[in-house]
Amino acid sequence: MILNLPSFLRRRGLPKELLESKEAKIIHISDTPDNIYPFILNLIEKTMPEYIIHTGDLVDNIKLERRPELKERYAERVKELLDILENSGAEVYIVPGNEDSEEVLKKLAKKAQIVQPGDIIEIGSLRLALTHDPGQLSPPKNVDFILYGHNFRKLYHGLNGLLNVNFILLGSKRVVRVNYPDGTNFERGYKPMRGL
Repeated sequence: MILNLPSFLRRRGLPKELLESKEAKIIHISDTPDNIYPFILNLIEKTMPEYIIHTGDLVDNIKLERRPELKERYAERVKELLDILENSGAEVYIVPGNEDSEEVLKKLAKKAQIVQPGDIIEIGSLRLALTHDPGQLSPPKNVDFILYGHNFRKLYHGLNGLLNVNFILLGSKRVVRVNYPDGTNFERGYKPMRGL
């Protein structure tokens, strides 16, 4: 399913504080199915972040952990996303997820830094702990945020990139959240919950 994403952003809009802020921005995403790549590109073009952090499962609709025979297709789709991220002008960090091939990521990444789960990076005055699965991480001390994805779990000082796109404004350390397009969880392979 391909979404008409520019109209999605016009219809729902982006938070005013995000568009009007003069502060440097970090965008944090995770568990991205390939049909939302145009949304990610549009979001990057509209917000012009200085840093992009992806916390794993770059092609979340291809479950490489269970279907290793899809590695070639996965590599094609990863290349498409890396082109978007690396041509944005932002500094890019990627934590491989359980559905990723670190070998493919290292081979295809030209500018992005591939970091390991549990690595702590410093951007300006921010200290960020990065992981894909929050279960892989002992709660680190002296960090401003833990960035992760993988499941719907919420952590203290955590920003879950599976739940929404997280923007961190560097000067004020404010967090602004933007929803993924409708249908993203379906594309990730999550079954919708039905009420009574």
